[in-house]
Amino acid sequence: MSEISRSPADIGNILRNARRAQQLSQQDLARRAGVWPRTISLIESGAGGAKLDTLFDLLAALDLELQIAPRSRGAAPDVEEIF
Repeated sequence: MSEISRSPADIGNILRNARRAQQLSQQDLARRAGVWPRTISLIESGAGGAKLDTLFDLLAALDLELQIAPRSRGAAPDVEEIF
């Protein structure tokens, strides 16, 4: 699984899809990651403000990792390209 994320909503969708692929409920994932189920719900709905520690706990609970790469050009244009 390789996904591109550029926003909290993207990360939420990726985590939701991974959780569902593993047939876990939000409650199951919350127990594995040591967070409240409401936290899972907020992150999956794209709410910003999640702590990095929480995201890493969720990634570990889903057996995923974060990789950083240069931004691809196939994405939405940068602000400079709009004007």
